[in-house]
Amino acid sequence: MATTRTRDRILDALQRILLRHGTAAVTLESVAAEAGVSKGGLLYHFRSKQALLQGLTVRLSEDAEAEFAQAEQEGVDVARYFLETSLPGSDEEMALYWSVIAALRTAEGLTDDGARVLARVFGRWSELLTDYIGDPVLAETVRLVGDGLYLSALAGLPQPEPHVLREIFDRLLTKVSQVRGDP
Repeated sequence: MATTRTRDRILDALQRILLRHGTAAVTLESVAAEAGVSKGGLLYHFRSKQALLQGLTVRLSEDAEAEFAQAEQEGVDVARYFLETSLPGSDEEMALYWSVIAALRTAEGLTDDGARVLARVFGRWSELLTDYIGDPVLAETVRLVGDGLYLSALAGLPQPEPHVLREIFDRLLTKVSQVRGDP
């Protein structure tokens, strides 16, 4: 239990550094200091900066698993749920994900295991949408719209006006309903 708490404290510290100072400020020393552990204590849990980023990727994928469980509940419109959750909920969430994406693109970034974790998250949404909609092309269209909205928000790109976004969702979801044969 103490080991898990220490790992979580270290990952929390990594997130805070990413949010406040960006990728360049992430060093083993800075994370250890922020977490209140020795560098040796950090290395016990994470052998390298890459392992730290991998740990954060796994944590974020666990959060995604909770979203998958929500989407799979009986009566949930998976396509609507996915689209409505495609816009990050807060500036802090956007900053965290943007920082993680930037960190993973560095030389010390993502391992093959980390790439598999991320691919599994994106692939799982594709599976859920395809299973729900029944048409893989329409399912991928919905996924790409959601991913595009999410990444655009992370990058700070202009977002569609709310009424335009509602119309985009309505048109896609109407097509989804037609394909599914919903009343």
